[in-house]
Amino acid sequence: MNMRVTPESTKPEFTPSRSARRVKRRKGRFVRLLLYVMTFCMLTGALAAGWLFFTPSGNNFRYLMADTLITTQHRHWAKYIIGQQALDERVAEYNQRFESMGDERDTHVIETPEVTSPEEEKKPLVEVEEISGKGYQGFVMIVNDPTKIRLGVPAKQGRGERVLSMVERTGAVAGVNAGGFADPNWQGNGFQPIGVVISQGNVYYSDLGKKKSTQIVGLDQQGKMIAGRYSLQEMIDLGVREAVTFQPRIIVNGKGLIKSAKDGWGIAPRTAMGQREDGAIIFVIIDGRQKHSIGANLYDVQQIMLERGAVIAANLDGGSSSILVKDHVIMNKPSSKSGEGRYLPSAWLVYEHPEQVEMPNVWEGLRPQDIDAGKW
Repeated sequence: MNMRVTPESTKPEFTPSRSARRVKRRKGRFVRLLLYVMTFCMLTGALAAGWLFFTPSGNNFRYLMADTLITTQHRHWAKYIIGQQALDERVAEYNQRFESMGDERDTHVIETPEVTSPEEEKKPLVEVEEISGKGYQGFVMIVNDPTKIRLGVPAKQGRGERVLSMVERTGAVAGVNAGGFADPNWQGNGFQPIGVVISQGNVYYSDLGKKKSTQIVGLDQQGKMIAGRYSLQEMIDLGVREAVTFQPRIIVNGKGLIKSAKDGWGIAPRTAMGQREDGAIIFVIIDGRQKHSIGANLYDVQQIMLERGAVIAANLDGGSSSILVKDHVIMNKPSSKSGEGRYLPSAWLVYEHPEQVEMPNVWEGLRPQDIDAGKW
């Protein structure tokens, strides 16, 4: 019996090609690898979360991140790390602690700079040293004669002035940023100081109102550094010649007030001012928020001061304001957008002949409420 073979009966079964099988195996391996990676990430994330929230070291790290954010324009982000209530409590705690750090009365005495004879080797007015530590780089500037320092203020009403501009305009040898200022939305024009500004023994600016006192960083007529909480009358009685409001004081009567890095108020660019017993003024300027230097906490700054013999020291405005200018050159790398520092209401300026420098009161006739801190 003959059988008819139809085309369908002779059609061979489909067999995947060797290349198709390779593609299928690769896809399978990729899926398995993706699952492994996802599983690893989830386990790592769970372990990291457990460490952050349920171990002492993890909690310390979370609060370090939060403290660092508190010093920036993104303070509100800290609530995602420690929660809004903890953030509010943290800020209030720091404010209370900083206020109390200004209470103890300073009793240090300095040696009045002596006039050297022509035969004696005279110290340079300004000495600058590069420094570095764990995660930070910066500079220490020593001013050997404290009576050569004056407080610089802007030349024109309406906005602050960069430190480099103040140095060049007034013929200063060196300059460092000084006090803080009203900074709405972190876009302030740098013209409205916070607290008081005293220059050449005169009150140039004050927004104290009914407040009885403020924390200052300044110098008296003999070049002795004054830092801590004082009323305007106490400043007058002490013969304060130059001063700005800022806090906290970190060293008083030779002892550090910050007990550990845990209380160092996060990592950020820093500027601070201190004094040795021989009268020399110490400025510490630390870069931050950059690859070469993340920044330092206030405990780091305190230790740098103590190692160099400071018997009193206080924090100054930091962050994007931190800048050191010497011989008309910006020595550090400010974290400001321009790289040339911010427009500021005040700066510490060093002169060979400060008695020849005129520093008019740019706020004369203006009340704090008359100033728009955000208008350029």
